[in-house]
Amino acid sequence: MDFKAHFNLSEQILYVNTPGNGLIPKETLAWRRNWDETFFDIHSDLRDKQADFLSEVKASISSLFNTNSENTFLTPNFSFGYNTLIDRLPSDFDFLVLADEYPSLQYPLINRRLSFQEVPVSINVEERLLQAIETQRPDVFVFSIVQYISGLKIDLGFIQQLKRKFPEMWIIADATQYLGTEPFDIKASGIDALACSGYKWLLSGFGNGFITLSDGLADFLNLRLKDIPRPKAAMWQTKSLLGTFFEPGHQDTLAHGTLQQSLKFLERLGLEEIDAQLEEVRNEAYELLGERDLLLEICKRANRSSLINIQIDPALYPNLLQSGVKCFPRGTGIRIGLHLYNDKEDVHRLIEIIESLR
Repeated sequence: MDFKAHFNLSEQILYVNTPGNGLIPKETLAWRRNWDETFFDIHSDLRDKQADFLSEVKASISSLFNTNSENTFLTPNFSFGYNTLIDRLPSDFDFLVLADEYPSLQYPLINRRLSFQEVPVSINVEERLLQAIETQRPDVFVFSIVQYISGLKIDLGFIQQLKRKFPEMWIIADATQYLGTEPFDIKASGIDALACSGYKWLLSGFGNGFITLSDGLADFLNLRLKDIPRPKAAMWQTKSLLGTFFEPGHQDTLAHGTLQQSLKFLERLGLEEIDAQLEEVRNEAYELLGERDLLLEICKRANRSSLINIQIDPALYPNLLQSGVKCFPRGTGIRIGLHLYNDKEDVHRLIEIIESLR
């Protein structure tokens, strides 16, 4: 299926920088222009309906990814939701993380002086994680579903197994480099807290995101808040105690509405169809890059993501930009991402450009 027509693309630009920020669909951009103009029209009543509108955004998240809207909170980004969550957990909890994680995931553990251990990213990372959990028995395992440098994608079946084997361990996931690439059922995932920014694979621009909690984790957090009185102000009478932490002030309806519109867009196209196209394009890229020995060892895993770190000199980044390739240097190579607006022709064009620069 051709999804390119839904985006403002240019023949001069090869856009493979979704891991940096994703493109916004044309219809979502049109919605933004109309919403902003109508919202500030003196005759409009949209400003008086913000609470209901934001509830509808949560319902869209819950519908597409199967989670409880009552435990879902709208945030400006992943970091706000994640930081708020770990501040609600006991300060003596022990955390387990992967090495070289996204700074917004790992550094909050450092600057709060929380106890954590690292597991190196490797081709057999699930085996190493299991060994670490069995020996260290952490209270919390925190991870990105797709690693932002290497593109390593954690086996989600493994996460379900972990939750069954260690039900007392809380599992927190950053889904920013993942959601929007394939169907995903949060309730069935084994994940207790999933947080995400919308500006990458969810095609939603900046200033929006969400965090959603399992019933078990929500109950655990609420128990820790049992001595705090509920809000008494009329405007906050329906706000939960957790909501006073995760949604403490006003929220941007334009930003969160953009997220909702892009979620509806993805739902209309079908995440199954998007996944099928990405698999086809991704396999082409892995095959051609593998033939040229331009892949990391982790790419030998059966479970591969659409984020690829191409092993060419990062110093070639300016040359790639000059050739019209939107990408970014990360780690030991150049990071690209293949999303629904990419196809096999893009992959072949990228290979030709790389060959011309080597």
